[in-house]
Amino acid sequence: MKKLLISELIILLAGTVFAWYNFSQEYISWANSKTCSVGCSAGLENPFLSPCFFGAIVFTIALVISYISLRVFSKRK
Repeated sequence: MKKLLISELIILLAGTVFAWYNFSQEYISWANSKTCSVGCSAGLENPFLSPCFFGAIVFTIALVISYISLRVFSKRK
């Protein structure tokens, strides 16, 4: 079970880094030109309303929950 939780944590960590990287590229583009013209927020006026931002938030929450689960499981054994 512990190996499964560690694998889950690693996959979520990679997904979280990828999601925040994508959002940071959107944000930098928006900060320079005040328009969202690349990636998943093309056509939006605010990158904080884009699917990339919400995906990054969801991945971060899942990562935190996975980390807490691993800690609780490790303390039981």
